[in-house]
Amino acid sequence: MRRIEINHTTRYEYAEPVELLTHKLHLRPREGHDIRIESSKLSIEPNYKIVWERDIYGNSIALVDFADKSPSLEIRSEVIVQHYAQQPLEFSLDDSALHYPFHYNPLHQIDLIPYQMAVFPRDYPVVQQWLEAVCKPGKLMETAVLLDALNRAIASGFEYQIREEPGVQSPQQTIESGSGSCRDFAALFIEACRVLGFASRFVSGYLLVENAQHLATHAWSEVYLPGSGWRGFDSTSGTLAGGDHIAVAQHRHPEAIPPVSGSFVGKPGPLPIMNVNVSVKIL
Repeated sequence: MRRIEINHTTRYEYAEPVELLTHKLHLRPREGHDIRIESSKLSIEPNYKIVWERDIYGNSIALVDFADKSPSLEIRSEVIVQHYAQQPLEFSLDDSALHYPFHYNPLHQIDLIPYQMAVFPRDYPVVQQWLEAVCKPGKLMETAVLLDALNRAIASGFEYQIREEPGVQSPQQTIESGSGSCRDFAALFIEACRVLGFASRFVSGYLLVENAQHLATHAWSEVYLPGSGWRGFDSTSGTLAGGDHIAVAQHRHPEAIPPVSGSFVGKPGPLPIMNVNVSVKIL
């Protein structure tokens, strides 16, 4: 077990005092058999009222309302987690899922349908064409080998870049530009998996990287595999998600779970200045 400290500060500076509308925060790590939250502190300025809830995906969400206008907004999350996962385990699949293509159990299929539906349906022809260079859709091959090849193809075939813009690139944009951020790579992996018939979802969280110069939130994907459950794939590194990944939230749509989202009301003018600082370290 490792104790990991996560400090995440987001600060907005506005041109003048503005009315802050409700903000939604995805900052509390996902607890389970692998991660336990030891302590958690959330500090917000200006004065606020907060309500916690769980959405239909089981994500822990903070809904924050503000009483007064303010020229700035600062959100500081300080969390210590106990991480019990180490290196990713080898695939342990049901015999029925050892080779691709396979069919999900009808009882599971009902719940997995939303995770098999296209988010970018217009990009399917481009994604299918790209997949031809990675694998032959419909050709019998080992499931683990196929997913590993797909994950590595994104990590090695595209240039990683830090993007400050909100949202994700469409898979077609990533393929045509040959570059993207971690969330863009995850979106491409998810859409490719759905073209192949796999149930997949987007995960946002943090990554523990020793001696990293630039730390930020991280994004990867999970695929549902019979006999193994939801397995994480990090298409930025081409590896399986494991002891260095701390998941915060998951969703079928890659744009639905940013760490901080919200809006404000004010006079037309320059966009607010945003600064984000993230620290992830072993204690």
